[in-house]
Amino acid sequence: MDTIYLDHNATTPTDPLVVKKMLPFFSEEFGNPSSIHAKGQTAKDAIEVARREMAELIGADPSEIIFTSGGTEADNIAIRGVFSKLAPKKNHLIITTIEHPAVLQTAEYLEKHHGAEVTYLDVDSTGRINLKELESSITEKTALVSIMTANNEVGTIQPMEEIGEICKEKGVLLHTDAVQAVGKIPFDVNKYNISLAAFSAHKFYGPKGVGALYVRKGVRLDSQTTGGGQERKIRPGTLNTPGIVGMGEASRLAKENLSAHTKHITELRDYFKKRITEEISDVIFHGDSEHQLPQVASIGFSYIEGEGILMFLDMDGNIQASSGSACTAGDLHASHVLLAMGISHEAANGTIRFSFGKDNTKEQVDKVMEVLPPIVERLRKMSPLAPKENK
Repeated sequence: MDTIYLDHNATTPTDPLVVKKMLPFFSEEFGNPSSIHAKGQTAKDAIEVARREMAELIGADPSEIIFTSGGTEADNIAIRGVFSKLAPKKNHLIITTIEHPAVLQTAEYLEKHHGAEVTYLDVDSTGRINLKELESSITEKTALVSIMTANNEVGTIQPMEEIGEICKEKGVLLHTDAVQAVGKIPFDVNKYNISLAAFSAHKFYGPKGVGALYVRKGVRLDSQTTGGGQERKIRPGTLNTPGIVGMGEASRLAKENLSAHTKHITELRDYFKKRITEEISDVIFHGDSEHQLPQVASIGFSYIEGEGILMFLDMDGNIQASSGSACTAGDLHASHVLLAMGISHEAANGTIRFSFGKDNTKEQVDKVMEVLPPIVERLRKMSPLAPKENK
């Protein structure tokens, strides 16, 4: 039985065209890009092509792209680097309660160990912040505002243009974790007045272990690592040439195919949600239906545990989805994102995230819907929480 993979927010398969582009840099063109000989310069040139391709995807200048090991490192460099540069004069950080752990835990660490004052912005039931609350939270001591462009669990997209306008007016740097947004929706660092942004290649059909940090010209931050002078000394260390080449190619393909892929994925997700609504009772769709990533369907199934649904989906149909962020997989605590949105522990634990990709098909959705309703019915019959009519 073929696998039906519906967990693209956790990771995407590396596109064959990306793999093809990477392969020579593992063997024939293995040179260190810091070397001045021919092989080194070939690697350096390939990295600069990738830097340009990544920049073009987000509307940046190539000189504003710093390559990293992924989104988590990019978030850390941005937040720690700005705080280190501006504190103690400016030691106030503003983030949201639904950030990825790479942002949440970094802010908590700086709060606990380095005297940071952190404001945690609440979100409404759809996962969006209150712009007035953001504006009133900014003070003369605010070093950085960090708000994710789109949430990894429920897909809610924040009003980034308005957020950027507020930060610009207040003269405050704006960082965004854009890992789930780039390659899925249009993203422009200038339109949103972004100062720093984090990206990860494996979220848009590139390889794992490589990411990027956008740093707007004029923004200063302290390096968090000492060593060589690579990447403007912001992220020193020998560059991952094959990975960076792959990220560049993934960026090029994402820009080229964005419209077509978005249309296809949106149609699949909407068809899936329609069938869920018609065929399964007592479900709730999480997130903002108007401002949401095209690939995400976060669905709460009342009276049952999400882990049970996942287990039977895998066993009965070789269908792979997620009960929350892949970075907290195996953690049975309720999602901090869903709880921040005012969803009960019980409802949060019954939530499954289905995230679609460019290679999914309508036929696959039909196969999921052959398996999913009986699974939900079976689990509800066993659940002590379900009403009698569900048993």
